[in-house]
Amino acid sequence: MRTKLSVCTRKRRYGSDKEALEAIRVATVTLRHYRCDRCGQFHLTSRTKGKRIPRIAPASEPSAWPG
Repeated sequence: MRTKLSVCTRKRRYGSDKEALEAIRVATVTLRHYRCDRCGQFHLTSRTKGKRIPRIAPASEPSAWPG
């Protein structure tokens, strides 16, 4: 589904995959990132229906990281 231009202009833009993932890591809600087909940068969304969500440990739980 194509991103609406009005949605794109309201959302924060992340220039790289790494920046978007860092924002997700420190968030207090479940988010995922996607590359916008309008601006070519990354946005975050809380919509998860039908999407596989990778497990990313919250910033407050560093012991949850493997290794």
